[in-house]
Amino acid sequence: MHVVIAKVDEVFFDGEADSLTAPGSDGVMTVLHGHMPLITTLKEGILTVRIGGQEQTFSISSGVMEVRRDGATVIL
Repeated sequence: MHVVIAKVDEVFFDGEADSLTAPGSDGVMTVLHGHMPLITTLKEGILTVRIGGQEQTFSISSGVMEVRRDGATVIL
């Protein structure tokens, strides 16, 4: 699935990933390819992008996440 993590003036991640784990306002959630579409606010915590056996983590204070069946976009 295609994942984008960005601020208005900076892109932190833009590429293919196996999963994205995010601190949603109602709890931590993991998004996989084909996930039901949704929009949620994010709270302070760690975003984790998994690619193969590798993980990239991003510390966030807040944000918004849009999930589509083919990927997700996080705006911080």
